[in-house]
Amino acid sequence: MIVKEFRELRRDRRTLAMLIMMPLLLLVIFGYAANFYVSSVKAAVVGPQAEVAAAQLPPFFDVTVTEPADTRADAETLLRNNKVDVAFVTGQVPVQVLVDGSNLFAAQSIVSVTNKLGDAVQATVLYNAKLKTSWVMVPAIIGLILTFIGTIITSIGLVRERETGTLELLAVMPIRPSTVILGKISPYFLVAALDMTIITTLGILLFDVPFNGNPLAFALGAALFLFVVLGLGVFISTVSQTAGQAIQLAFFFLMPQILLSGMIFPLDAMAAGVRWIGYLLPLTYFTMISQGVMLRGASMASLWLPYTVLTVMAVVVFAGATLRFRRDLAPGRRAHGRSQGVAATRAHKQHGAHALRHGEQQGGKPGEPAAGEAVGAP
Repeated sequence: MIVKEFRELRRDRRTLAMLIMMPLLLLVIFGYAANFYVSSVKAAVVGPQAEVAAAQLPPFFDVTVTEPADTRADAETLLRNNKVDVAFVTGQVPVQVLVDGSNLFAAQSIVSVTNKLGDAVQATVLYNAKLKTSWVMVPAIIGLILTFIGTIITSIGLVRERETGTLELLAVMPIRPSTVILGKISPYFLVAALDMTIITTLGILLFDVPFNGNPLAFALGAALFLFVVLGLGVFISTVSQTAGQAIQLAFFFLMPQILLSGMIFPLDAMAAGVRWIGYLLPLTYFTMISQGVMLRGASMASLWLPYTVLTVMAVVVFAGATLRFRRDLAPGRRAHGRSQGVAATRAHKQHGAHALRHGEQQGGKPGEPAAGEAVGAP
């Protein structure tokens, strides 16, 4: 039995690869990404003494904006649009330090550093004054739930079609693959949208998470993100033969979304070699949208980058899933075409045999004119 199981495991190369690659992947991720301390933050310095104050700041603050003519309102706009993590407003004593509380780990590091500066500065945390973890986690968890439904549930549902044989029925129907995919993902899209509404409402009621932005901006980001994860679910189903294989691949896609999207570990604290993986994940950009709209009240114009990336991802993933699904349907359609051709050939032969028998019954041999027919008649 032991030898038999080893042979079965060797034949199942996907499971064997998961057993080998998953521990290595987790080791690399936790080794390079499991870091809660942010070593540097983007800063803006505004007000009359902006240039002098910027020169005196510790290296922890990476000053990207220095505007002596700007005011506190301009500094808050920079924070709301996620241009910087902290803004120093000069021109009064003490210097006002505005901290973006929606970026939890960076805000905690900023508060820790500014406390060491003494009475020269006064820190004020915006958008999450008490630095509650739940306020930052709930918008990200919404995306995680959508990812779970889009990848695992959708892939299992479509693989079940293959296992029950109903996929072969779709192959002989005159329906385009893109139409089949849209019809398959529509129920999951509606269920995921309902779950998103419930989770968002419960997060607001139970954890007092604010919703300061435009609901339409949030809904647009969620819709784009759903198309991406549903497309991933369809793609996983096209490369899986059983529900077990679909679950394995779905978890392989789901694990990086949890660990590398910035939901648990801040992207700014990750090593550069691992951080780029986070920027390839759709959950990273949905988290930017959800936290920006719910906590900061950011506008759609300021969130153009995550909207654009999710749109491109949706088009690429959906196109790839459609092409892959079309390839799966092609054998069935070719077989259906061959069966129709065979049936037509049989019908033609039967018609010829019937005509031959009819000619013999009218008199004469095959190829001779029938009785009463003139030889030279046309």
